[in-house]
Amino acid sequence: MAIKVYKKNNAGRRNMSIVKPDNLTDKKPEKSLVVGLSNKSGRSNGKISVRHKGGRVKRQYRLVDFKQNKFGISGRIEAIEKDPNRSALIALVFYKDGEKRYILATEGMKKDDQVLTQEDAPVKSGNRLALKNIPAGTTISCLELMPGKGIQIIRSAGGSASLMSIDGDKAQVKMASGEIRLFNKECFATIGQVSNFEHSAIRIGKAGRRRKMGFRPAVRGSAMNPVDHPHGGGEGRQGVGLKYPKTPWGKCALGKKTRRKNRYSNNFIVSRRKK
Repeated sequence: MAIKVYKKNNAGRRNMSIVKPDNLTDKKPEKSLVVGLSNKSGRSNGKISVRHKGGRVKRQYRLVDFKQNKFGISGRIEAIEKDPNRSALIALVFYKDGEKRYILATEGMKKDDQVLTQEDAPVKSGNRLALKNIPAGTTISCLELMPGKGIQIIRSAGGSASLMSIDGDKAQVKMASGEIRLFNKECFATIGQVSNFEHSAIRIGKAGRRRKMGFRPAVRGSAMNPVDHPHGGGEGRQGVGLKYPKTPWGKCALGKKTRRKNRYSNNFIVSRRKK
């Protein structure tokens, strides 16, 4: 995988870069696994409900298999593709029973690799198996929160966690944030790190490229009037002038804990993430 930095021909190109994965396959997306994607532009009933959205280029949605419930049927990786809807790369899998599915690609995955989803599958990058059959210290990703519910966490580019131990019917998993959490040992996880870990190194370079991704401009609260934002008003470049920064609706913007104190899943957190 390499980061391509453009020549400094103009101001926009000066800081622009893209990631060029070595294992990408030169092919169009699988027609049967692609659907149209409507652009709501952050609006509900014509009114803006989510700010700073809209104006992105037209794209199609790839139907990614987050259940990965083809137990005991091995599949061959036919292609590694970029997905415009997510940061990680996706892999097109041809299963032995003739079915085709997209899955999230793991780091190092390439064409013609074999993958298997099974409770006691071999501990090999790309294979998917139950936590109880994974050795302690193994790097995992694409983890279920509840058995059979499908992949819910650790699925963005470069994401990974570490299986620490199996305790009774629970498994201790250390997340990238440092949080240690309990999972049912019957939950499935994929061996290895999610692909495209260099995604965070991309430099957008110019505003126009960001607009094509669907992001509209964000105005600073301190540049507004007091009626429009808690940070607004004052002469010149006045500071926030408050004890802490706030959202446009007056809520704490930084450092405020938003997790409910009595949330049912608090019992599964062994050690909180560090600030």
